[in-house]
Amino acid sequence: MNFGFVIDNRKCIGCHACTVACKSEHDVPIGVNRTWVKYVEKGEFPDTRRLFNVMRCNHCADAPCVDICPTEALHTRKDGIVDFDDRRCISCKACTQACPYDSIFINPDTMVAQKCNYCTHRTDIGLEPACVVVCPEHAIISGDMDNPNTEISHLLARETVSVRKPEKGTNPKLFYIDGDRVSINPTATEVEDDYMWSSQAAGVGKYAKYAEKRIKETADSEKISAHQKSNLVQIEPRKNKAKRVYDAPSKGVLWGWEVSAYVLTKAIAAGAFLIPIIAGFFFYQVPDLLKQIGAVIAFIFLSITGLLLIKDLGRPDRFLYVLLRPQWKSWLSRGAYIITIYGGLLTAWLIASFTGYREVLRFIEPVAVIFALLSAVYTAFLFAQAKGRDFWQSPMLGVHMILHSLMAGLAVFLLAGFWISYNVGLLSVLVFVTVGALAFHLITLAIELTTTHTTEDAHKVVEMITKGRFSNAFWFGMIIIGNFIPLVMLLTTSDLNATAATGVLILIGLAFAQHIWVKAPQQIPLS
Repeated sequence: MNFGFVIDNRKCIGCHACTVACKSEHDVPIGVNRTWVKYVEKGEFPDTRRLFNVMRCNHCADAPCVDICPTEALHTRKDGIVDFDDRRCISCKACTQACPYDSIFINPDTMVAQKCNYCTHRTDIGLEPACVVVCPEHAIISGDMDNPNTEISHLLARETVSVRKPEKGTNPKLFYIDGDRVSINPTATEVEDDYMWSSQAAGVGKYAKYAEKRIKETADSEKISAHQKSNLVQIEPRKNKAKRVYDAPSKGVLWGWEVSAYVLTKAIAAGAFLIPIIAGFFFYQVPDLLKQIGAVIAFIFLSITGLLLIKDLGRPDRFLYVLLRPQWKSWLSRGAYIITIYGGLLTAWLIASFTGYREVLRFIEPVAVIFALLSAVYTAFLFAQAKGRDFWQSPMLGVHMILHSLMAGLAVFLLAGFWISYNVGLLSVLVFVTVGALAFHLITLAIELTTTHTTEDAHKVVEMITKGRFSNAFWFGMIIIGNFIPLVMLLTTSDLNATAATGVLILIGLAFAQHIWVKAPQQIPLS
C-alpha cells in the first residue's frame, strides 16, 4: 500500500471545511494547523482570479523530517504514511527546518511536533481522513496509489498533476490538479503581517503567547529602509504581481538565540583544545600550562553547549532520549554522541594531566583531536539535513564551521594575553596563524556570497545578509569588528594588550556570524 492525496483545485472553493474538520478530529489548538487553505489573488481588474490551495504534510517517500528526527518520533509506516509519536518527541524543532513544505508545527499545549498524519486512526479501520469526508466538492481525494482500481490512481493516470518543490527530491505524495505556480511556490507571493478577516498572523488563542516576539520583529522591520525591506522575502517587482490574501500564521524563527549561542560555544570548546595540541604536534613546543588552560576552557564551554542544547528543547525532560533512543541517520543523534565522547576525552585528559600521568596523554590526544574536529563540523551536516533551508545546503558550511572553531581557539589564547606573558616566539606564531585564519575566512566568505547560488531562496538569503535586514550585523559586526579591525591591529602593532584585545573582537565577530547564519535562512517562507 502507498497512500497519497490529490487536491483538485478545479473544485476547491476555499470553504475551510477541511481545516475545521482536521482541528475537530485531532483537537488542534488555535493558531496552528495540520491542514489549512492559502488564498492567492492574481491579475488586474477585471481579469482577476482567486486561487485556493490546500496545504498540509506531503507524506514524502523520502521524508527529510524522518531522517533528521533524532528519536524516531517521526517515522514512515509500511503504507507510506509519515506518522509521529508524541511520546518520543523532544521538540528539538529539527523537523520543522527539514520540511520544505512548512507542514510541521510545535503544539503550544504539549510542546511536541505534530502534523497531518493521514488520520491513521481512521485509515487503520478502513475510513477516509476527516478532511476527505467533509469536503463538500470532493476536492480532496485520498487512497492507495499502488491499487489501480482506486480513484486516486485513476486521477493520477489521466490528469496532469504538479507537486510542491520537486527539486528537493523528497518525492512528495500530495498532488495538485490545476496547481498554479504562484500558489504552490511560496516565494512567488509576499508574506503579509495580516490577512483579510483575521489578525491571526499576530497570534490568537492558545498561540497568542508566541505573538509578542513576532509583533516586535514586525515593528523592527518597519524601521528598515524600503530598499532593505525589499530584500527580505520578496521577488522582483513585476506587473500583475500575485498577492497572498489569506494564509496560516507564520511560525517565525524556531531555532533562536540558543542555537546560535551553542554553535559559538561549541566552536570555542573545540578550538580552545585544538590550537595548543595541534601546535604541539606540528609547529611549536607549547608549554603544558597553555594546554591545560585550553582543555579547561574547552570543558567549560562544552558544558555550556550541552546546557544550551537542553534549553532549546521544548521538552527538556526528555533530552536523554537522544542518547537512549537514537535514530542514527540524524546528525542530532550523532552529534549528541560526538559531544558526549569529546567531553569524556576532555575529562580523561584533564585527570591525566593534573595527576601526573602524562604518558597517557599521547594516547588520548590524537583521539581527542578527532572528536574536537567532529564537534566543530557536525552541525554543518545537521544543517544540510534541514532541506527546507536552501542556504544551509552550501558545501562551504563545513569549511566555515572548522575555520570558526580554529578562529575561536586562537581568539581565546590571544585574549589570555591579558593575564599570561607569552615569549616573543610563541606570540609571533600565534599572531601569524591568526592573521592567516582571518585572511582565509574573508576569502571563503567572498566565495560563499559572490558565487551564483543554485536556488532563488539561497540567493534571497545572500541579499538579506549583504543588503537587507542583516546587512548592518554582517558588515559592521561580522566583517569590520570581527575580521578587518583585528587583522589591521595584528599587522600594525606588537603591543601585548592590543593583541589581546583582538581576541575579544574576533569572538564578537563570530557571535554575529552565528546569529546571521542561523537566523537569516529562517526568514524565507516555506509555504
